[in-house]
Amino acid sequence: MQAAYAKLCQFLLPVLLAGGFLAAISDAAPMARQYYTDERGVLRRYSRAVVTEGGSTVWLAGQTTLEDADGKSIAGDFEAQLREDFRLIAEHLHELGGTVHDIVTMTAYSADVRNADKYVAIKEEVFGSGPYPSSAFIGVVGFSRPGVEVEIKAVAVVGEDLE
Repeated sequence: MQAAYAKLCQFLLPVLLAGGFLAAISDAAPMARQYYTDERGVLRRYSRAVVTEGGSTVWLAGQTTLEDADGKSIAGDFEAQLREDFRLIAEHLHELGGTVHDIVTMTAYSADVRNADKYVAIKEEVFGSGPYPSSAFIGVVGFSRPGVEVEIKAVAVVGEDLE
């Protein structure tokens, strides 16, 4: 009996938490964002600061993957992994009523800092002409799984924009 109850709780807890979060988003105060940047920020596709008012904050776990959406291996492929990380982030935000344009800050961890220019170019693909979230690009010694080249951790603020 206790095992059945524990299994039911394992299933229901995420459902209830997601339902509560979605209800909180729908009741969230109207939201506004202000982006502050300078010449360097424009060049490297990031804002020096983003100030938000209202909305609901979404703290996204770091995204890594060794396969693309079709199940094809992308181990060791920085650009493919970065695009897939952004796709996964967009998918998670969509489930919560948001988009990548709701990201206010993010950190990219890379096994090779020489990929910084590729990161900037792909960030421009994802965010278009901006505005861009504040961000950092950090080199790391390694990841928890062999073949991972990049991880992105992001924070978004979702809700209805103030008019």
